[in-house]
Amino acid sequence: MDLPVDAAIPHVLAALAPEGGRCVLQAPPGAGKTTRVPLALLGTLPEGRILMLEPRRLAVRAAAARMAETLGEEVGRTVGYGMRGERKVSCATRIEVVTEGLLTRHLQSDPALEDVACLVFDEFHERSLDADLGLALALEAAGALRPDLRLLVMSATLDAEPVAALIGARTVTSEGRAFPVETRYRTHPRRTGERRGDPRAIAALTREALAEERGSALVFLPGEREIRACAAALEGCGAEVMPLYGAMPLAAQRRAVAPAKGRKVVLATSIAETSLTIEGVRVVVDAGLARRARFDPGTGMGRLVTEAASRAEADQRRGRAGRTGPGVCFRDWTRAEEGAMPPFAPPEIATADLAALALTLAEWGSDALPFLDPPDEGRLEAARDLLRALGALNGRSVTPHGRAMAALPLHPRLAHMLIRAPGSAHLAALLSERDPLREAGVDLEVRLRRWGDPAMAPVRREAKRLERLRPAAAPPPLVPDGDASPSGHPGRPSAPSSGGALSLAFPDRIGLRRKGDEARWLLSGGRGATMRGDEALAGERMIVAADLDGAGREARVRRAMTVSEAEVRALHPVAVVRLCEWDRRAGRVVAAEREMLGAVVLAERGWDAPPDALARAAFEGVRALGLPGTKAVRLLRARAAAAGRDLSDEALLADPEWLLPWLGEVRDAGAIRALDIRPALEARLGWEGMRALDAAAPPAFATPLGRKVPIDYGGEVPGIEVRLQELFGVAEHPRVGGAPLRVTLLSPAGRPLQVTTDLPGFWAGEYAEVRKEMRGRYPKHPWPEDPAGAEPTVRAKRRG
Repeated sequence: MDLPVDAAIPHVLAALAPEGGRCVLQAPPGAGKTTRVPLALLGTLPEGRILMLEPRRLAVRAAAARMAETLGEEVGRTVGYGMRGERKVSCATRIEVVTEGLLTRHLQSDPALEDVACLVFDEFHERSLDADLGLALALEAAGALRPDLRLLVMSATLDAEPVAALIGARTVTSEGRAFPVETRYRTHPRRTGERRGDPRAIAALTREALAEERGSALVFLPGEREIRACAAALEGCGAEVMPLYGAMPLAAQRRAVAPAKGRKVVLATSIAETSLTIEGVRVVVDAGLARRARFDPGTGMGRLVTEAASRAEADQRRGRAGRTGPGVCFRDWTRAEEGAMPPFAPPEIATADLAALALTLAEWGSDALPFLDPPDEGRLEAARDLLRALGALNGRSVTPHGRAMAALPLHPRLAHMLIRAPGSAHLAALLSERDPLREAGVDLEVRLRRWGDPAMAPVRREAKRLERLRPAAAPPPLVPDGDASPSGHPGRPSAPSSGGALSLAFPDRIGLRRKGDEARWLLSGGRGATMRGDEALAGERMIVAADLDGAGREARVRRAMTVSEAEVRALHPVAVVRLCEWDRRAGRVVAAEREMLGAVVLAERGWDAPPDALARAAFEGVRALGLPGTKAVRLLRARAAAAGRDLSDEALLADPEWLLPWLGEVRDAGAIRALDIRPALEARLGWEGMRALDAAAPPAFATPLGRKVPIDYGGEVPGIEVRLQELFGVAEHPRVGGAPLRVTLLSPAGRPLQVTTDLPGFWAGEYAEVRKEMRGRYPKHPWPEDPAGAEPTVRAKRRG
């Protein structure tokens, strides 16, 4: 049967004909690129294999099976496949379809790819981390070792120009042959509290679609949990309901995509967006959501987030309704909402854990690879920090232990554990596979006790494979005698314990229980963690958290094990730290010697700290509580400000040296509040500084009677308050620093009468009105007609 891509194949072959030929093929879903193009390459390429990369296992098997069927052969002859733990090839195999991660390991062991004539990156628009890394490594290898290596990048929705520019390729575009698909949006916005993609709402929309349209339905949901909820709500819908997600057994996945006798509803994750054609599908129902892995380098934690799908993803899903005939796509969002959806999903390299990437780059010996989107340097350095903690890197150079880790098909954490802890293959398998016993709660030990359950069969198989891959000469960890008891689990030694082995993989997630009744721990990496109080581990003093939800102030523990302190001390370096610091909660100086596992305090005892350390800790208390201030201190600081000397809080709290000599006996908040810092401020200014300050901003004004009136420097201009009679005879206005003082003239009772910065002008003007009013109110006090020529006084008139 002719397929749309057939017309484009001659152009692809022409681009790849020369040695080192490169091409980017844009072809929409259903064009036939995955199965037609590799077969067409067979007859044109010289000896050597075609290695084609697919993002998912199901797509690997399906593509290999379809191409083998086209040739009338069994899989494993001309066309074979490979993935983690499974490979079906022979000496006759020319096309091998593999998962993307296998290319990286192939390049590490054989950088020249001696037996490969052409690399094909299929569904590159998904922008997985392995695909981006594989392309960057392939370009590096081709430039240095294999100039004749051909590269073909195939994509459905990707903007081809940046990729073509990166690899120096010709772009070929194929038209699709999709049947028309009608798109139906929600007609009204969601009500308050109603969320997009609610499984019950999607089930109701699916029932509506089945009633209105013919054929089977493909329903897109973000994850397994939503699929199960939607399946329950679709019970009795009149069609066979079949889930489809990555963690399902292969046989169940095959049944979901196989032709059905009657109508069926396939509830799928993004696994069904590309590479698969499900026969009989005429209806697509799209919840408009996608689940993505997000990594927070600040916490060292990854989590799965459910967010709006991109418009490109929505278009891919819509196209599944038109693969074999006209169809209808029902979207659980309004047309107006579509404008707010991102155009493309973010590349995985921008959001995922980069530990494996950092190890690969270190082993490769270069960070400067030609990435389409280079990894963020800050996040990459956080990944290197983890690898250094695991002993995989020394600086940026890979260690022999790091090379052994990189050779294992595991996350670096689990690879480190597998090498260092004999018998830990069961844990490595359990953590690298999907959790088969989610209902078992947080405690991983429960899963190990149920090792023989049928649901654990995939984990058992993976454990056996990993045990075979474990280096035979791996050094055993040190564990204390008698600390780890025999476990009785298949293939597990008595030491280290499972919790001890797990701590090797997650040294930053060893948790010590916080005080109180709640199930809360402080993790060695500095983050908090919590779990429900009814979990089996809720009362444990120490745990190792293998799986955390990084959202919120404290991470929620999803999978963990208990571990003893003795074993933690034996397996991990414990630092003895002496500290002298201000305890904000207690409001006092604390001097202690602590045994620390990262941020966790395993033991603490008092420490006789030196005086300088005690004083500096007390100064931190001053910073926390604020500078104490008496009236004299406030006056001194105001004078300094008026004279241009900086005694502000900012300046004083930035430099502890001026106050340290006065903090020798200060140990708590009460002592800080009672502290008189005036001598320290005067010492900071020095003798010459105080003389200059007295000249520029004297503390007081001397009245004609010799009485010293404090000058207030707190306003816009300095000022004094003085009885009016005390300034009799003053013919010039009082000044400070060359500027007139603000003089508040008081009545004999001390009440303000007048504020002036021109005393001679007041005597000549307003005084007459003040005298007229005050003579009647205070007849016993002098009110001369000529105040400028009168004698100053603070007394009443003598009785005549």
